[in-house]
Amino acid sequence: MIRLEGVTKTYRGRPALLGVSASVEKGEFVFLTGPSGAGKSTLLRLLYRAEVPDAGRVLVGGRDLTHLSRREVAEMRRRMGVVFQDFKLLRRRTVGENITLVLDLLGLPEREQQRRAYLALRQVGLHHRLSAYPEELSGGEQQRVAVARALVVQPEVILADEPTGNLDPERSHELMDFLREAHYRGTTVVVATHDVTLIAAHPARTLVLDRGRLVRDGWGPP
Repeated sequence: MIRLEGVTKTYRGRPALLGVSASVEKGEFVFLTGPSGAGKSTLLRLLYRAEVPDAGRVLVGGRDLTHLSRREVAEMRRRMGVVFQDFKLLRRRTVGENITLVLDLLGLPEREQQRRAYLALRQVGLHHRLSAYPEELSGGEQQRVAVARALVVQPEVILADEPTGNLDPERSHELMDFLREAHYRGTTVVVATHDVTLIAAHPARTLVLDRGRLVRDGWGPP
């Protein structure tokens, strides 16, 4: 499903990734970890084509993302759920509208949009906040809305960048359960986190980055 081949990315001459090669099979659950500045967020940005590599190839579903047209990138992202570290919720839209926006872009009937939004929010325990605005929610609640937005499209791939960063331990494990459920349904899931206790509590294959290099590919915390 995902393949990186000798991927290098630099910013203003400073390396973020250096010759990273790895693969993630369809339906696999993988942690991506390493210290701050190791390159985790950069790698995720390459996977949803917010960036392109300076060298090497990034393939998702067998397609080299560097050579996709703008339209093809949009189509790819519609099959992908992304949980951003800073949520990226639209402040002037309600929780429900934030969730249904992507479904509207997919052309789903309004009734189906509302049904899916309610079910996704119920899954993360926020169906009662359907009409609330993001500023009325806590940071943890906004994070759960972001997860619901990723789940609602029933994606082939979920990319999550520090999805538990604003949650207490109990909510963190609940959120991991949501992502695990998506994985059990066949979704490929990649979770970037620096929380080794989370990795220890939810054993999975773990890719460890350090100063832009892949230094470990194995199971459990580094």
